[in-house]
Amino acid sequence: MADLHIEDFHQDVARILLALYASFPRPATLFVSDLIGEHEPDAFGVPAVRHQACFSAMLWLADEGFLRFQSTIRQEAIDQCCLTERSFRLLAGPSGVEDPILGQLPPSVARQRASLAQHLRDALASGSSHQVCMAVVRCFERKPG
Repeated sequence: MADLHIEDFHQDVARILLALYASFPRPATLFVSDLIGEHEPDAFGVPAVRHQACFSAMLWLADEGFLRFQSTIRQEAIDQCCLTERSFRLLAGPSGVEDPILGQLPPSVARQRASLAQHLRDALASGSSHQVCMAVVRCFERKPG
């Protein structure tokens, strides 16, 4: 049986890192609903399990040194968050994935195309849980350049 919560975690991590990369170096407020859509709380107002999992992924990334933030907004968002230098260098650096077309592109385009951030974007766009998993695992395995 598939560990669907781990597949969701990989999707969340990719979206969180890319959202912060897109706003770098400006601090941003990351709302769970912007990352995964709306999930209705239960009858007692407790956030949905999926919502809690995404919020927890944000906190875990902070604990592991991938991002920093000033505060939380209930369990809805993290405020004034930004990638750490480690994460910025990791995402801006090469993905390590071979791409034969890179030699035919202008250097600035080839550099962007070869980045781990682009690899994450491509994996999310593919809709393949396996590709997203492999791209996120690459984030966790690689040391920033």
